[in-house]
Amino acid sequence: MSTNVSDYILQRLREWDVEHVFAYPGDGINGLLAAWGRAENNPRFVQSRHEEMSAFEAVGYAKFSGRVGVCAATSGPGAIHLLNGLYDAKLDHVPVVAIVGQTNRSAMGGSYQQEVDLISLYKDVASDFCEMVTVPEQLPNVLDRALRTALARRSVTALIVPADVQELDYSPPEHAFKMVPSSLGMPHSTAVPDDEDLRRAADVLNSDGKTAVLIGQGARGARTEVTEVAERLGAGVAKALLGKDALDDDLPYVTGAIGLLGTRPSYEMMRDCDTLLVIGSSFPYTQFLPEFGQARAVQIDIDPHMVGLRYPFEVNLVGDAARTLRRLLPLLEQTEDRAWQKTIEDNVARWWEVMERRAAVEADPVNPEYVTHALSGLLPDDVILSSDSGSAANWYARHLRLRGAMRGSLSGTLATMGPGVPYAIGAKFAHGDRPAIALVGDGAMQMNGMAELITVAKYWRDWADPRLIVAVFNNRDLNQVTWEMRAMEGAPQFLPSQSIPDVGYADFARSLGLAGMRVEKPDGVTGAWEAALAADRPCVLDFVTDPAVPPIPPHATLDQIEAAAASVLKGDSDRAAMIRQGFRAKVQEFLPGGHR
Repeated sequence: MSTNVSDYILQRLREWDVEHVFAYPGDGINGLLAAWGRAENNPRFVQSRHEEMSAFEAVGYAKFSGRVGVCAATSGPGAIHLLNGLYDAKLDHVPVVAIVGQTNRSAMGGSYQQEVDLISLYKDVASDFCEMVTVPEQLPNVLDRALRTALARRSVTALIVPADVQELDYSPPEHAFKMVPSSLGMPHSTAVPDDEDLRRAADVLNSDGKTAVLIGQGARGARTEVTEVAERLGAGVAKALLGKDALDDDLPYVTGAIGLLGTRPSYEMMRDCDTLLVIGSSFPYTQFLPEFGQARAVQIDIDPHMVGLRYPFEVNLVGDAARTLRRLLPLLEQTEDRAWQKTIEDNVARWWEVMERRAAVEADPVNPEYVTHALSGLLPDDVILSSDSGSAANWYARHLRLRGAMRGSLSGTLATMGPGVPYAIGAKFAHGDRPAIALVGDGAMQMNGMAELITVAKYWRDWADPRLIVAVFNNRDLNQVTWEMRAMEGAPQFLPSQSIPDVGYADFARSLGLAGMRVEKPDGVTGAWEAALAADRPCVLDFVTDPAVPPIPPHATLDQIEAAAASVLKGDSDRAAMIRQGFRAKVQEFLPGGHR
């Protein structure tokens, strides 16, 4: 039997060791679907409830596996729906390949049903490589290039295949004029800086200053080297949110997250340092870095297109984080004065005391900080965590202490709503033998998390470890935006936009054959976590939390405090609880046990 283009695409994906394709069907990819049937579902077609979720699942799979994520969708609306998840991958530098259908070549330009100019539509999100297959001989080259480019540049690429081309007999490129052959495989190479650049960087870092280190996801493979650098330089280490799992939070000089969702010790370290080393991070918020001109700075990044950003660095080193640091370490002098690092450690210890006290503040009915704080000590050593955007990300950033092999991620740069649950699903297909936990706001859960529970119900029995826990912070409010309105606009809560219905999330989970518990009192929080972690199936925990617990930023300017007060004076519907909870939370920073 002859091989058609669709058969060959799946064959080539197998040859690239692609095991899963996260997708949703449609007639624009009918040829591929038929080929999947002939291929006995290899690579496996993982069916989501919505194409955007397919893209997010591919992103989660890629983030937690280190491999390329592949998603597929039909022409027109299906291809459009992929875009949000693909932009999430692009902005977080995650390798994802999208394979999308298109109308027949004979209909192009005829305003035909579901005809969308996909080349134009995808030219930004897949700017590194986007190509349409118009004849079989373009394969395997364009598919190989899509995969290789996504991996090499940690980016999104796209392959557009018209429906009629999918059905054509496959014929390989010939040894002829204007034919482009191809070969399999992704060559492995590691960039390292030259010796002169390393010496210049060492001169900066040996200047006997108060050194701050900022790491991101690019430092994940350099845990040992980052630790050695910090101890040699007597430095503290802050983490961009995408690098939260790159270094243990139990190390006394690790200050935790940086930025609006960050910690006070990170803020103070950047405020007071005079030397800065950034490793594998493109953290964008310069206002949380040292004042310009305050610190001499060195950056290490594997991508030459990303160096020199965010801060006026004196030396930029292009190279793999671990190998670059291993070559840099012999050039670094041991710092004898530990006063700076001791100050950082004292601030970190104090911060964790404040977090424990904030979590213990009484709320109506449950303090969301307590929900996350209680989880931290129960985390399995091999857990994979995802967080949605919104106020849940505050508690993920500040209360969870990650260590060892634990992994965690969220939508870092796009900060989109909705990836928490599909990220966890992608993680389970990458590591079916590890537990996964998604921390999700009720807004994101209603947006798409509930529907994706159907995907969980469809596949969970295939996972060696069946545990996938979805924790919903059910506060009946689009809480992050509510607080942003208060702090940035001085505006009261606008109920028509911010109030959302109370939904029986646990009830819905149980209706699908999953486990589910609703928690309405603080004394039920720890037991719920323990029960979910011991369950024999995925579980939804519906925590009814207080929307008046404020996500106070680490720098809490007077302007923001005044703006929040102004919103109360203007008649905020939740003003009494907001004042009560805001005061109780902030006052924890001034209780005995340390000073600011």
